[in-house]
Amino acid sequence: MTTLRLATRGSAQARTQAEFVAARLAERGVDAELVIIETHGDRTQATNVPLHTIGGQGVFVKEVQAAVLDGRADVAVHSAKDLPTETDPRLTIGAYTERRDAADALIGATLDDLPEGATVATGSVRRRAQLALARPDLQFVELRGNIHTRLERIPDGGAIVMAVAALQVLGMTERLDERLDPGRFVPAIGQGCVALECRLDDPATTASLAAIDHEPTRTAVEIERAFLGELGSGCSLPVGAHVVDGRLTTFLAADDVARVHTETTVMSGDHGRDLGTARAVAHTARERVDAN
Repeated sequence: MTTLRLATRGSAQARTQAEFVAARLAERGVDAELVIIETHGDRTQATNVPLHTIGGQGVFVKEVQAAVLDGRADVAVHSAKDLPTETDPRLTIGAYTERRDAADALIGATLDDLPEGATVATGSVRRRAQLALARPDLQFVELRGNIHTRLERIPDGGAIVMAVAALQVLGMTERLDERLDPGRFVPAIGQGCVALECRLDDPATTASLAAIDHEPTRTAVEIERAFLGELGSGCSLPVGAHVVDGRLTTFLAADDVARVHTETTVMSGDHGRDLGTARAVAHTARERVDAN
């Protein structure tokens, strides 16, 4: 039996996600092993350089994808939120795992309990924009590193922001002080699930991944990615989108949060039509945020 080689980053979260994928494959009689890859994003973790200045979305995936393209691995395992909407045409997303909680959370204090002018650490321009809208008095500092490193960097009297799913993966949800309502603090596109890429010319691997694809998650994330794709893969503005219970909630803001557009749209249930709706919502959002 051929063993599928799963390329993944070496962080505890990434390895645990890849091990979960391996276990799902094993349930279907497919053996798998991990191939650990260091990415550009990993190499700059200790520098506290903001992600959007070194490539933003994609800095954690390119080397993992390269391992599949050059034959060192068969499958690239990504946190779906890290995956750009425009990827190598030689690759295809063979599966999305069932989504965990897509919400963000505060660790260190609840939003209401943060004192006036408190410091919140996060490397996400989206999270900063959403929290600044809720609490204009807050101060923000950069936050990089793996989960354990971030948990050691809670500012005095302040908080850090993390994805609930990241803590669920490692069984550390007891550290959460407040789960932020995703209807108000709209998550990153694809947050909470894992995307599995393989080569288009590898039908055997494609078939193996299809067996573990979670269709409701795929449908939701493809709609979210259609919204982001219409904005453009180079979009560095604060942006979020989340599909749940048949509704698409989107968020887009100017860099200075002077202009913000949020919208909730009921989906039709026809996937092709809903992809078009997401693109139309993105067009409207961009027009309104760009308006003087």
